Amino acid sequence: MKQRRRMGLAAGLVLVALVSTGCGGGTSADRSSTREGGNRAPAVPDGGARTDADTSEGEQRSRPPAPDYLSTFALDVDTASYGYARRTLSEGRLPDPATVRPEEFVNSFRPDYPRPKGDGFSVTLDGAKTGEDGWSLVRVGLATRATDRTGERPPAALTFVVDISGSMAEPGRLDLVKTSLGTLTDQLRDDDSVALVTFSDEAETRLPMTRVGTGRDRIHQVVSALETTSSTNVEAGVRTGYDVAVRGRRAGATNRVVLLSDALANTGDTEARSILNRIDEARRTHGITLFGVGVGSEYGDAFMEQLADKGDGNTTYVSTPEQARKVFVEQLPVNVELRARDAKAQVAFDRATVERFRLIGYENRAVADEDFRDDRVDGGEVGAGHTVTALYAVKTRPGRTGRLATATVRWLDPRSRAPHEQSGTVDTGVLTSSVWSAGHDSLQLTAVAAYFADRLRGGDLPGAPGLPALAAYSGAIADRSGSKVVRELTESIRQAEKLGLPAAGPSRGAESEDPYSG
Repeated sequence: MKQRRRMGLAAGLVLVALVSTGCGGGTSADRSSTREGGNRAPAVPDGGARTDADTSEGEQRSRPPAPDYLSTFALDVDTASYGYARRTLSEGRLPDPATVRPEEFVNSFRPDYPRPKGDGFSVTLDGAKTGEDGWSLVRVGLATRATDRTGERPPAALTFVVDISGSMAEPGRLDLVKTSLGTLTDQLRDDDSVALVTFSDEAETRLPMTRVGTGRDRIHQVVSALETTSSTNVEAGVRTGYDVAVRGRRAGATNRVVLLSDALANTGDTEARSILNRIDEARRTHGITLFGVGVGSEYGDAFMEQLADKGDGNTTYVSTPEQARKVFVEQLPVNVELRARDAKAQVAFDRATVERFRLIGYENRAVADEDFRDDRVDGGEVGAGHTVTALYAVKTRPGRTGRLATATVRWLDPRSRAPHEQSGTVDTGVLTSSVWSAGHDSLQLTAVAAYFADRLRGGDLPGAPGLPALAAYSGAIADRSGSKVVRELTESIRQAEKLGLPAAGPSRGAESEDPYSG
């Protein structure tokens, strides 16, 4: 399995939005590492050549090759970073910048991209000017076909691994998990299966893999009896959970481990190495993926994301019964049906029209450009009805017109593992108006989410409005659409301003139902 590389925050600029389960990347010169044993030059700001000012004092680095104008990344639909940031802001605290991932802010809102008729992806590209000279936002959107809730889908074999450590006694943790699992049990089909493992200082199998049709009452009893105890041994929980999932694996079903925890490991292997090895082994050998659900005002965000990445899965965060219902009742039962495995995207920018670009976020989803069509290299898992949005900031060459970028998504069929590709293009003609002008609500919302996340982590994207302007744009979209989730975004931006988050920083790039619910 390929290593998902962490990229430097500095890279070139263009806003691209992708719809599905995830993505990330930049130019080949943007990546700080490659597969084990390989070497690559350090990150270069804005896709340009490295200067002496880019080298830390005392470091000796050779000049990297010129940018290749390719941005390659694994798809991903995580949203935990945004959910946890909203929770933190609502409690009167600014989130730790290290927990802010812009792609998860962007992918928390679901644009109305066209859906494909088949089981692959649609690819949609658009863009607009930012208001800063030469800079634009370009969005690439990927979408999969939704599933019919009443139609046929493969059965699901779900192993729930539930944290019952002492920290889960806080209101909004174990009680929320129990309510969620109880509601989900009533939504699953008779031919689905459920197992349940709990962990504190040790792990215990509370329920082996059990068909829902004959065991629904038993599942409810086990869930209702859950109580908190002592310390948090995530290693024991994950190992036991995967052992149970492997024993209960069903051929032809979607086999998944669902980890529900605050991910605050303090017992066992808290460095995650052995846990990651076990997850990777189960993914490779048995096709068992991981879905991480975070809870709690204190939450081990980075640890949970590591686990989900290795398990070829995704993460989300819940803090209210309403959010839990969306995840466990509206999303999980439907999205157990996969549309794609090992999905990757590659965006090729045209040298004639593009001077530099930067992918906003997706630092830990970067893939070496040469690995795009290597199907041995791990990508992302994408379910039915998912969207993924990737956002680039792009600087165009003055007076040049024509092709701006071509985006290609590649994936493996979940059953046959046959490879497929779909592409889309965008020209400079889309860059005739400002992203903030009328008629750009969907792109505006993507931009607001990305710019807000970038401010929270201390970034300096070109063309970024101040926080009051971002709140005004978001509020206007909420008024026009009636969207509750957009109104929540507006409240979070205003709260960040009240807490003293600087409205904007210097732009490094400058020369000198609910229609948006994910």
